[in-house]
Amino acid sequence: MGSIGPWELILVLAILLIIVGPGKLPGVGKAIGKSIGEFKRARDGEPEPTDQEKKAE
Repeated sequence: MGSIGPWELILVLAILLIIVGPGKLPGVGKAIGKSIGEFKRARDGEPEPTDQEKKAE
């Protein structure tokens, strides 16, 4: 219980591709990645990155 196998991952990605469409998929992926990063920082209690650190990324 709790692990995602390769077939489940492929199914989720296929559904996401159908819902969002191929044109917007990179933007959605970037937004999801940014949200995950913010969540991890908030969970760990780290301060938000400064503008200079954001430019380095």
